[in-house]
Amino acid sequence: MDQTALRDRARTYFGGLSPTHDWHHVQRVVANAERLAEDAEQPVDEDVLLAAAWLHDIGRKREAQGDIDCHAEWGAAEARDILAEFEVPEATRDAVAHCIRAHRFSNDVEPASLEARLLSDADNLDAIGAVGLARTFAHTGELAQPIHDPDLSPEQDDSAAGQTALNHVHKKLLELESRMYTDAGKTAAADRHDFLETFVDRFEAEVAGER
Repeated sequence: MDQTALRDRARTYFGGLSPTHDWHHVQRVVANAERLAEDAEQPVDEDVLLAAAWLHDIGRKREAQGDIDCHAEWGAAEARDILAEFEVPEATRDAVAHCIRAHRFSNDVEPASLEARLLSDADNLDAIGAVGLARTFAHTGELAQPIHDPDLSPEQDDSAAGQTALNHVHKKLLELESRMYTDAGKTAAADRHDFLETFVDRFEAEVAGER
């Protein structure tokens, strides 16, 4: 499979997107996927994994515009069509589409293949650690939400994603380590999770005037 041509085709779907899910996010997910594949204990179909990584968020812009409900579902179907243009065998198209369909954090589709589990882990890694924090605060600014509200603790916040940046860190980012599927993903996530905990401790001490 011509991964360079596929990368160039994927990039055409990302103009004008939020920095939380822009082309740089895709590049980081690909780098994460390559790293995890190197450390995987079983053989990895890298054609499937890398194709899925390049294409996993091609539906993000349409979802952001309100044209579709689920970027993962739409992206899986669109990826099939793109791969067919590249004359990729049907079995490979199916495998890539499953990876894309299953990668979304909030989806109810469990990754059934090693490549799907690796993609999910690679995508989740970009939401943990320093990069995950940067994306969280960028998104909070886009939504004009507070960084922190001393009157709304994570326990009191009954929203799914959190109504402040700090609450989102508690509700999603600090939970991601437990959602990793592969040993390599768990190892990488543990390091980033430790950084998150250090940040949260310092942040809460600063807003309380203790540091």
